[in-house]
Amino acid sequence: MLPAAFHPPAKQHITGCILAGGRASRMGGVDKGLQLFRGQTLVQHGIMRLQPQVSQVLINANRNPADYALTGLKVIADTDFADMGPLSGFLSGLQHSDSEWLVTVPCDSPFFPLDLVEKLSAAATAKQSLIAMAQTPGSIDNSWELQPVFCLMHRSLRDSLRTYLHNGGHKISLWAKQQAPLGLCEFAQNQAGANPFANVNTLQELQDLQP
Repeated sequence: MLPAAFHPPAKQHITGCILAGGRASRMGGVDKGLQLFRGQTLVQHGIMRLQPQVSQVLINANRNPADYALTGLKVIADTDFADMGPLSGFLSGLQHSDSEWLVTVPCDSPFFPLDLVEKLSAAATAKQSLIAMAQTPGSIDNSWELQPVFCLMHRSLRDSLRTYLHNGGHKISLWAKQQAPLGLCEFAQNQAGANPFANVNTLQELQDLQP
């Protein structure tokens, strides 16, 4: 059931949250968001792409808060249910956002679409949904693959998420599907035929993306 004060997601009602709180174990434990990519840190690339799409941007980081604060943005750490993956960052964003809606993106996807929030908002509005996620073409014909970290959610889902984490849940897609209807937005490959949600998991992958 939609909240009584429900507003369709629009830029002025949406806070963006860049998720940079992971351990980056496959990257040797370095702070992933602070790694340089084409002359700027990965988190700076995320800020440049997300900031024009939302009313404000938060950075969710559990290490090196002073370095992230150099961006001029508010830095928030996971306190409740820390180290439980991206959902910890979802909850932190919902707890610290003053907006009705929150959209999340990871710090390690430097090419996510510049119309991401617009399309997620349209999907949520069309479905009258409290949550919307991106999906991209899968490896099987006519299939679609969920990109669950690229998520738009209403602040009323905070208690549901807290309960899910308290009960040991950790899979984003499972929690999202419990909030039916789930708005889904399809994003095709970009003009170069690449996945716009491609992310960097290792230092070699980061190097491979350099020009």
